[in-house]
Amino acid sequence: MIALVTGGAGFIGSHITEHLVRSGHRARVYDNFVAGKRENLAGVQQELPAQLEIVEADVRDLDRLERAMSGCDVVFHQAAIVSVPYSVEHPQETHDVNLQGTMNVLFAAKKQGVKRIVFAGSAAVYGEEPELPKRESMRESPISPYGVEKLASELYLRTYQKLHGLESVTLRYFNVFGPRQDPRSPYSGVISILVDRALRSETPHLYGDGNQSRDFVFVADVARANLLAATVPGVGGRVYNVGGGRKTTLNELLGMLGRVVGRTITPIHEPPRAGDIRDSLADISRARAELGYEPKVGVEEGLADLVKYMQSR
Repeated sequence: MIALVTGGAGFIGSHITEHLVRSGHRARVYDNFVAGKRENLAGVQQELPAQLEIVEADVRDLDRLERAMSGCDVVFHQAAIVSVPYSVEHPQETHDVNLQGTMNVLFAAKKQGVKRIVFAGSAAVYGEEPELPKRESMRESPISPYGVEKLASELYLRTYQKLHGLESVTLRYFNVFGPRQDPRSPYSGVISILVDRALRSETPHLYGDGNQSRDFVFVADVARANLLAATVPGVGGRVYNVGGGRKTTLNELLGMLGRVVGRTITPIHEPPRAGDIRDSLADISRARAELGYEPKVGVEEGLADLVKYMQSR
């Protein structure tokens, strides 16, 4: 299989790229290196250089995207501005990257005869619907521009499958964490920021009372889910939750992190942020049944791996 990975040098994209190459496939990374880093690909590039190609370009550049997609069987569309707060502050920019970027992927894939697109969706499409766990059959009700952009992208993907036969599979990511997530960005994932501050012996800040809950999923499990979504037959047009299948409050998370680093962590509480949801939990039964997806790394185990990685940096 020859695969194009948009955003393939980023946090999740680089793990997908590595998983592809180590599974014997060829990967072509398409990344503008604004958030992505070449160092994320350094290990696999050194080990298996013949199976990896890198194209430095932006998903808003349709001409470059079409050329990069030539000869590809599958596209893993990971390129996006992934922050809910940033989308609230900069909705035009995130629209251009997240929605127009997806449309460009569709235009290019149709022209180049790509067989399937695997799309990085988001649990943000569920919004504040109180029902837990979140099921793919639930009504979507996003409360941020980011959530709207992800939902609109899903609809375009499904429409292109119906109109043009271009298969697509959407994976609605819950709270992904693990190595290579940049903790220095104020818009980064809560786990990477908390680990970074814990290792610096700094007091972490939590938005809200800490009893809000998330479904955290380790990035290696997400990479495996992507490869399954690209290769399992008969799942075109389907949407799948990708999470760990259990909820963890931020206070519980700090307790786990304290055990990993060997000290009690007491946060400073800040007011909740606009666009953030209170609770989130994935029903992953559809992904289990149809894709064979099964998360293998628990939250505390993943925290320990992340701490070791960040200490080594």
